[in-house]
Amino acid sequence: MTTGAGRSPGTATEAPTDGPRGPAAGGALGRRALLGGAAGVLAAPAVLAQSGPGAWPNDRVTVVTSLPAGSAVDVTTRVLTDRLSQVWGKPIVIDNRGGGNGVLACEMVARAKPDGLTLLSTSAMTHAANPALYERLPYDPIRDFAAVVRYNTSPFVVMAHKGLGATSLSALIARLKAEPGQHNFGAGSVPSRIAGELFRQLAGLDLVHVGYKGNQQGFPDLTSGRISLMAVDVVGAKPLVDTDSVNALALSDTERHPAVATVPTAAEAGLPRYLFTTWSGLYAPAATPPEVVARIARDITEAAEVPEVRARLEGLGSARRAPMPPAEFAAFTASEIESWGRIIRTAGLRLE
Repeated sequence: MTTGAGRSPGTATEAPTDGPRGPAAGGALGRRALLGGAAGVLAAPAVLAQSGPGAWPNDRVTVVTSLPAGSAVDVTTRVLTDRLSQVWGKPIVIDNRGGGNGVLACEMVARAKPDGLTLLSTSAMTHAANPALYERLPYDPIRDFAAVVRYNTSPFVVMAHKGLGATSLSALIARLKAEPGQHNFGAGSVPSRIAGELFRQLAGLDLVHVGYKGNQQGFPDLTSGRISLMAVDVVGAKPLVDTDSVNALALSDTERHPAVATVPTAAEAGLPRYLFTTWSGLYAPAATPPEVVARIARDITEAAEVPEVRARLEGLGSARRAPMPPAEFAAFTASEIESWGRIIRTAGLRLE
C-alpha cells in the first residue's frame, strides 16, 4: 500500500451465492502466529504437485472470492482461472462470497481442507484492513492462511458526478469546501472507503460516507448525482472513465496508469500526498502443503505472462507488476496490516 504518509484468478463456473499492526496480528503475537502458521505448513502431509496419477489437482478447484461479481477481485480472478483450468485440466468454480467485508469468505477458506482445492481470492480489505476495523475477527490473516501469490495492484481514481461541474480536482475541492456537510462520498469496499477517507483528510473536507455492498452498486447513484464522488480502484473505475460517465479527476499514484491514461496523477491534480494503492492476492488454508502452494503460485505467475492473459488484465486496468511469490507475499501481508491500520485509526473507523 502507498499512502500520503509514506510509500508505505478452465472456464470458470458460477457457484451459488447464498502504523501499529492490527489486533489479529500485532507485534510479537503476529510474529508467533507467522512462525506457527509456517510450522503447520511444514508439518502437513505431502500432496503431490506434479503430473501423473494422483497428482494435484485431483478434483475441481474452488476459488472463493471475498467481493461480489463484477468487482476487481472477481474479474481479475476469472481472467486468471480461465487459463488455469486449461493448465490443470480441471474445472475451477468461482464462489462469490461478497458482503460482510469478506469475513464469511475468509472463515470458509480458513476452515477448508488444506489440500489446495479451496482457495481464497481477496483484497487488502480482509488481510490488511479488517484487523484494525474489528475488535475481534473469526480468522487470523497470518496464522490461518498460507500466502500464495499477490497477482494485482491498483491505485484509485477519484470520480465526481458531472453535475457538480468540477472538471479538475482543485475545482471539486473548492466546491466541496464551499458547501460543507452537503456532499457525500460512496464506497462499496473497505479499500475504497479508506481511499475516500484519506482524500477527505488530505483535502480537509466535511463529507458524509454512504456505504454499498459493492462499488458497482454505487455507480448508478454516482452517475445520477445521488452521491457526489467515489474513489475506486482502476479496474473498477475504468468502465466509467471509458464511457465518460463521470469526471475522473485524480489517480492516487505517482505515475499515470495506461488503462486510464487521461486521468492525472495526484501530484498533477494538485494533491501530491494523495498516494494510496490496494492489491489482490490468493491464499490457501494454513496447513496446505508448501509444494502445492508453490505449484499454484508458479502456475499463476506463468499464466499472468501469457500474452492474451496479460492483454486482458491490462485491458481491465491491472498494473503490470510481476506477481509476488509466497514468502515475499507473506511478509508483505504482515507489513500491510501495520500500514493500513495507521490510516484506519487516524480516521477513527471501527466495525462490529
